[in-house]
Amino acid sequence: MGSTLEAEGEGRGSSSFSEKSFYLSEFRGRTLAIAVPAADLGAPAPLAAVLKELEAGGARVVVISTQRSTLEAALGLRVLSGALPRLEAAVWREFAEVPRVGVAVAGSQAFAPACRDIVLRLGVGKLVWIDREGGLLLADGNRESFVDRAELEALLVSGGVGVNARRLALLREVEEALDAGIAAVNVCTLEGLADELFTYGGSGTLFTRERYVEVRRLCLDDYDAADDLIARGVAEGFLAPRPPHEIERVLTSGFGAFVEGRHLAGIGALLVNPQARAAELASLYTLTRFLGEGVGSHLVMHALERARALACDYVFACTVSDRVAGFFERSGFRRVGPGEIPAEKWRDYDPARRASVICLRTELAPAPGPAEPHQTPA
Repeated sequence: MGSTLEAEGEGRGSSSFSEKSFYLSEFRGRTLAIAVPAADLGAPAPLAAVLKELEAGGARVVVISTQRSTLEAALGLRVLSGALPRLEAAVWREFAEVPRVGVAVAGSQAFAPACRDIVLRLGVGKLVWIDREGGLLLADGNRESFVDRAELEALLVSGGVGVNARRLALLREVEEALDAGIAAVNVCTLEGLADELFTYGGSGTLFTRERYVEVRRLCLDDYDAADDLIARGVAEGFLAPRPPHEIERVLTSGFGAFVEGRHLAGIGALLVNPQARAAELASLYTLTRFLGEGVGSHLVMHALERARALACDYVFACTVSDRVAGFFERSGFRRVGPGEIPAEKWRDYDPARRASVICLRTELAPAPGPAEPHQTPA
């Protein structure tokens, strides 16, 4: 899926970018749990393919099901009993030899609560639940890709309009999993598992405890993901290419919006011009999947606060997209001529692009200083 924003930016080129590599880097060194009810494990080939990708990418996976034979034969997993008294230690020892392990739930146990208990015992933060109906659909037939705990509660209180009894029971299980401490639960079909894990658009619904977006400066460990995100924007035509030294400037001046505390949902950079007492909001790019999170607005607010703290008089942005210009205007910017932003911006600038670029600017009120001491008349 495309970006919600397009702004002046840069990247390494589309050949170095792939959605799968981006997400595999996110999963590297982490453990994921995948719960597959027996009824949904009839054709395990899609799961086998995903497990192979995750293993190659350095992730570890626990697959939970009641079908021990399928886990062993079709998926080639070593299978442990979910009833082991020290299951955590047993899985840890298996991971020392192989990156994927099966856990079998006894047929006498209710599958959903048993899966929840296993994931909590293992301390795994992400559970992928395979369901033949996939993610939630809205009344208009479109998929709801992201649901937080409050939205889920509202859905359950309403009786789950348009949701059948089986699905309503699944939503209640998701609610209990989130309340118990599991950070995120993905619900998708087995056929859509790869898209759900390895693409920005996903194929199912991601449930999280909080709809929380944290904006902070990019750290060294964020640079690879941010660089890939910029490359994606360039490949899609949403960001303009910049040379490598300018990429480094954007990364070192950049900030990101993180969903769930770790998923990079958008980026931006504040490029300060001290002589002009101005700053450019550059490389603003967000992922469509997190559109409902207001990621773009969070990034703009962060940039303006930072610019005020640096005593800038105004912030400007440049784009060739009327749609993006409209976003900036809704964020308090106004369209201006090229002469109303620092002349340095146009040094070595592509003349053809300059002919179509839209310039926007917003004035900044000084950052509030310490309050004057209150004086009581003598």
